[in-house]
Amino acid sequence: DPVIISSTDGVGTKLMLAFMTDRHDTVGIDLVAMSVNDILVSGAEPLFFLDYFATGRLDAARAADVIRGIAKGCKAAGCALVGGETAEMPGLYKDGEYDLAGFAVGVVDKKKIIDGRKIKAGDTLIGLESSGLHSNGYSLARKVIFERMRLRHTDTPAGLKKTIGETLLTPTRIYVKPVRQLMTEINLLGMAHITGGGLIENIPRILPKGLKAVIEKGSWPTPPIFKLIQDNGQIKDTEMSRTFNCGIGMVLVVRQADADAAVRRLHQLKEKAHIIGNIAKLKGNEHACVVE
Repeated sequence: DPVIISSTDGVGTKLMLAFMTDRHDTVGIDLVAMSVNDILVSGAEPLFFLDYFATGRLDAARAADVIRGIAKGCKAAGCALVGGETAEMPGLYKDGEYDLAGFAVGVVDKKKIIDGRKIKAGDTLIGLESSGLHSNGYSLARKVIFERMRLRHTDTPAGLKKTIGETLLTPTRIYVKPVRQLMTEINLLGMAHITGGGLIENIPRILPKGLKAVIEKGSWPTPPIFKLIQDNGQIKDTEMSRTFNCGIGMVLVVRQADADAAVRRLHQLKEKAHIIGNIAKLKGNEHACVVE
């Protein structure tokens, strides 16, 4: 009994980094990642992807770089790039700028849909590391880095191995293949793709009423780009957790008895995974996700 699962998304103001650096070969990967990771959380296998590329005047070389990134993302997700639309709209966009949207369609057997309803107190949270900011929080990141710190995209601040431009353009991780393999071996109760709203707002969406996620602060390595933004922007921990993924791009919920085996298997699949917390009963007016 197959069920069609679909998602649409964009890359947001991360595109402004592509314009600033004149590097366009990574944002296509982001475009695919945002949609395929979203349908993955239901247990779906991505089948195909379509893109929408809009610009004022088409620059063929720039567009080709973007499409190459999209194709690379589709290959990483195991889905087909079946088509898209390129729209030229003179006067609507500044010279050299464009916008992207992507559409992913997948399928899952109705009996195998993962919706979080089986999650209960005592279950374990497993975090899969992100590659950086992924595709969220760029408006705040740009304000701190380029306005407050007055860095150029070619600068390499202390603690970073690449220029700030390259660091910010690091593509969003695509979790489809390792997670779908894990699904065949471990009972996954719920999954959350950590995008806009960060850990604090994305995890509660999959929890049954009366439960909360308790995240153990410091239970995973945080990429240095987040410390750079937090320290120089004087941003509180709670705001960081609501704005950025803070180093965790996907959260899985499993039974406590399955947690160690799941982490070991993910490591075998070349995925950096950590036990980052657990599920507990919600008391009073508590938020459904707390970082302790």
